[in-house]
Amino acid sequence: MTSKSIAVMASGRGTNLKVILDAVAAGHCPVDVRLVICDKADAKALDIARQAGVPHVIHVNPKDYENREQYDAQCADLLDKHGCQWIVLAGYMRILSSAFVRRFRGRIINIHPSILPAFAGAKAVEDALEYGVKASGCTVHLVDEVLDGGPILAQAIVPVLDDDTRETLHARIQREEHIIYPATLKRMVEEGFTIEGRRVIWST
Repeated sequence: MTSKSIAVMASGRGTNLKVILDAVAAGHCPVDVRLVICDKADAKALDIARQAGVPHVIHVNPKDYENREQYDAQCADLLDKHGCQWIVLAGYMRILSSAFVRRFRGRIINIHPSILPAFAGAKAVEDALEYGVKASGCTVHLVDEVLDGGPILAQAIVPVLDDDTRETLHARIQREEHIIYPATLKRMVEEGFTIEGRRVIWST
């Protein structure tokens, strides 16, 4: 089975990056993490990537660029330079420019801490609690120009408890994220898929 070469773009602690790297090391996820890009110099994800032996670990500082489009163009050039077939967003807190999304359409994967289309955006966990839902979860999806709006690859449900806080609910959602993100990447490689309208149709 042929693996896929991927880049991971991250901004923070790198917990999803770590579970992907651990799954790769254990032979459970047939991807080759060639490149990790972080927009923050102090991101823990940089240390995780270096410790795991990722060949190219790069901090791209947004302050070095006049606008988002220039920043994204630099990141895109790095992705092409290192032959990355897929771009995996793992706690990446920057909104991608339309030009970047068009350049890599169908090749950018994100995970979001809600059952999309409910509670898109940066405050998904807080919004779910405020709304009073009895279940939330996480969604792996392809990225398009609509924020958290691309075709859905996988979802996992998490119950919302009466005494939940943002921290307790987010912790349970993250446990599910750490299961379905590497599992979905594995399925993408092993099975493949097509898109019909908004629906992802798995090949096997």
